[in-house]
Amino acid sequence: MARKGFYPDSVKPGIPKLGHKPSGWRKVCFGDVLQVVNREAELEDDIEYQLVNAKRNRGGVVARKKLSGKNILTKTQFYIKEGDFLIANRQIIHGACGVVPKELDSSLVSNEYTVMHSKNGMLLDFLKYFSHTIYFQQTCFQSSVGVDVEKMIFKLREWFKYKIYLPPLPEQKKIAQILATWDEAINRMRKLIDAKKRRKKALMQQLVTGKKRLPGFEKSKSRKSYRFFDLPKDWECPMMKEIARECSKRNTNGSEITVLSCSKHMGFVESSKYFGKKVFSEDTSNYKVIHKHWFGYPSNHIEEGSIGLLLDYDIGIVSPIYTVFKCNDTVIPEYLYAVFKTDTFKHIFAISTNASVDRRGSLRWKVFSLIRVPLPSKEEQIAITSVLKTADEEIKVFENKLSVLETQKRGLMQKLLTGEIRVKT
Repeated sequence: MARKGFYPDSVKPGIPKLGHKPSGWRKVCFGDVLQVVNREAELEDDIEYQLVNAKRNRGGVVARKKLSGKNILTKTQFYIKEGDFLIANRQIIHGACGVVPKELDSSLVSNEYTVMHSKNGMLLDFLKYFSHTIYFQQTCFQSSVGVDVEKMIFKLREWFKYKIYLPPLPEQKKIAQILATWDEAINRMRKLIDAKKRRKKALMQQLVTGKKRLPGFEKSKSRKSYRFFDLPKDWECPMMKEIARECSKRNTNGSEITVLSCSKHMGFVESSKYFGKKVFSEDTSNYKVIHKHWFGYPSNHIEEGSIGLLLDYDIGIVSPIYTVFKCNDTVIPEYLYAVFKTDTFKHIFAISTNASVDRRGSLRWKVFSLIRVPLPSKEEQIAITSVLKTADEEIKVFENKLSVLETQKRGLMQKLLTGEIRVKT
């Protein structure tokens, strides 16, 4: 029994409906073409075993961790083999399933998973892509029971009764090959983006510590040492309180002003859009005002990426737990933002944070203001910011290309898996 109400994007709660049956395809039940495989493992205390996860949103089967037999708490474990189709019984409504890759052959899963293999004319490589269809996701939802979206249990017997249209084996193989080619292109693009991000991060670390100087700026080997930095002699290393001040102005505009939160990967975003629901009280009079080019971070939990620079809004308000501050005119905000994102500052924030009772980091302005930052001339800050902006723009171009590839693949997959587009075999 499914709970009504709000569902995350990973869940598709509708009623599964088959469309028109393509010519030459046959109508079968999942149970006609799939069978459960159980390879029970006898755990030995001193033997190390690879455990796996099936990721949500059809993210595939991935390695989790390795444990010796004596440290595996759930003793009922099963071997999986390359090519098996794996379903996480408590997470399948979120799309937690996939085909076991070669490198995870002979890994273990608990009885929280269903391990299946094909029979009677279904290729599991075809099923891997079919699992992305809305119809498949809806059959999994309707075959699960529970009162909470995170605690619904998959009922295999019910799911096996659902019918699908299945193309002949040669057509299944061709469809899987076509979509695999798209996957390869998408994976290559992702690797390229990751490589560009790594290069940009390394460049940023060198530029904001003066280890790499841009053309037109001094390249003297003479340097000055500070606790965390070894800087060029023409750079300064002021405390935050010398270049910035805390801003604690409260909201006086009622509900007319946008409530913002700082996302680790997205910067400042509207709270209601980011969280998908209302996360603040009706009374926002004690919320803090933040303006464009001001900084903010949640004082009770600072970590890598949790300091944000407001760029997309002229003004907003943030929760009272935020520390809000702005720089003086000796600092380019985008430059300081780049400094905060370096590995050096990840370390500085970690050791500057006071452990609170609930083990979440706490860093108030009183301590934050004592942190020193590497600071070149304003002209060099502008030059560094320009180089990093160019790198970001290049990454954005490739991310847009990736988005186009993914959209095209989804459209093609829908048409191939429903027979709207037929392939020659």
